[in-house]
Amino acid sequence: MHLFNRVKFRTPESVELEFTLAGIGNRAWALIIDYHILALILLAFYIIFWILLVQLSDFWVTVFGSTLALWMMAIAFLITFAIYAGYFVFCETLWQGQTLGKRFAKIRVVRDDGRPIGLQQAALRSLLRPIDEFLFIGAFLIMLGRQEKRLGDFAAGTIVIQDQIPAVSATLTISEQAKSLHEELSQIADLSPLLPDDFAVIREYLQRRGGMSPRARASLSLKLSQQIQAIINLEQMPVGIAPDVFLEAIYLAYKQTEY
Repeated sequence: MHLFNRVKFRTPESVELEFTLAGIGNRAWALIIDYHILALILLAFYIIFWILLVQLSDFWVTVFGSTLALWMMAIAFLITFAIYAGYFVFCETLWQGQTLGKRFAKIRVVRDDGRPIGLQQAALRSLLRPIDEFLFIGAFLIMLGRQEKRLGDFAAGTIVIQDQIPAVSATLTISEQAKSLHEELSQIADLSPLLPDDFAVIREYLQRRGGMSPRARASLSLKLSQQIQAIINLEQMPVGIAPDVFLEAIYLAYKQTEY
């Protein structure tokens, strides 16, 4: 019996990935942390805003006249909302689905197919957040829904999962055979058709394979290596190379093209 719900995603490459949903408790904890950070940011803004208002009071009166108070309230409200929404959009786009609170709670937002979110998904989630938080609508939807989605998740096509991927440098081991093979691959294969999303799937597998059963690992590595072979138009796999080694070499060769 699992304490958290689990969900399976099938990528466009037909690779099946399984994740653990974040749960209402982890999401609430992350939000509390984010709101404390937002409170500090907004406090700094209000202090600066008030100083500018006082120091340039004559200028503001000249520009806005008797409606100064209404204009200042409107400007303060708009900037407050921009900071509120912008915080989540900026962090989730920059850190692949994580805010500072989500990082601390070890959860992240991903697309429905398990891929990292982009600016569009982060913006939709952020813009609908006030509606989700009105009368705790989002909390009820998360608790009642099988995939634990709030309105922002439905609109953006996203889901919140536990971030079970440790740092690459700590967990992703590359064999010596792959280190030799990746130099050969750079010469015999064209890696340009590989997209960043394809590379993300390879990296995801290499990071998670340690927790897979031998049978599942063998099946998934073979399927994934065949798909990558087709993408890069490699007619024949190098003789005596296991699928895992081939994927490791592709990982190294692709990383080299990024620099």
